[in-house]
Amino acid sequence: MQILVKPIVTEKATIQTEDLNVYAFYVNTKANKIQIKNAVEETYGVNVEKVRTINVRPERKSRFTKTGVQHGKTNATKKAIVKLVEGETIDLYANM
Repeated sequence: MQILVKPIVTEKATIQTEDLNVYAFYVNTKANKIQIKNAVEETYGVNVEKVRTINVRPERKSRFTKTGVQHGKTNATKKAIVKLVEGETIDLYANM
């Protein structure tokens, strides 16, 4: 099972990275905080101080068409907010 799916690179996440030394990742929905901490430490070679997780519910939409009402939804995801020990950083752009 792959724990880390991809890093979140948004305006808000970048500001938190610069100011608070906090990084955000999309993670597997079945992963717990201990698994996320070990995966980040193993992948990036840093020490993790704290992990917070957020379960993002699926977004539901409906559309009215000639054949009737069509219902759909997006996939449920999980985000992890990882705080690193003072003085350590992750270079997310190194592998590009």
